[in-house]
Amino acid sequence: MKKILLSFAFVAIIMSCQDKTKDKLEDAKNAVTEEVNETIDSAKIKAKAKLDSVKEKAKTKMDSAVIKSANKMEEAAKKLKESVKK
Repeated sequence: MKKILLSFAFVAIIMSCQDKTKDKLEDAKNAVTEEVNETIDSAKIKAKAKLDSVKEKAKTKMDSAVIKSANKMEEAAKKLKESVKK
């Protein structure tokens, strides 16, 4: 009878330890998941800022090229008008 009671007590202790371990594992999993999500969000913000910076630089260069092209077109139009007058 003692052996049966000791066996039940041993099983009860093992079961109780498993529940605690499962809880700890669940907490650790949640913590890691939260940290990974925060890291991903941070990376997204940095990537978006870098992309915005690159877009702005490209827009500035494009605007500059358009202005230069427009000036060249005006000069060519003036030369064409002068040559037509002669």
